[in-house]
Amino acid sequence: MSDVKRITKKIRKFRDERDWMQFHTHKDMAISLALEAAEVLEHFQWKSPQEIKKYAKEHKNHVGEELADVGMYLFELADNLGIDLTKAMDKKLEINAKKYPIEKAKGKHTKYNKL
Repeated sequence: MSDVKRITKKIRKFRDERDWMQFHTHKDMAISLALEAAEVLEHFQWKSPQEIKKYAKEHKNHVGEELADVGMYLFELADNLGIDLTKAMDKKLEINAKKYPIEKAKGKHTKYNKL
């Protein structure tokens, strides 16, 4: 069993033991995913690159917890929608590789339609 499938199974078990599926609509899961991602942003808001480097090192566990929240909502939403996240990511990487060929995109942050 892959790590993604293993953790998704644990997330589903945690949810189901609490009878929370009734609250986990696609809309509410997507909103929760965005809200948790915003909580990650809060850690870095208003900080300089030097402050961020120090902060990230000193608060690694707490930032990790916020990232875990994002991941859990992401994995559960994908599971609820019947999306194999690993396959979706593989496919998206293939699409991105075509949009951002190495010879045009290497070392640049330019959007694909302006390369």
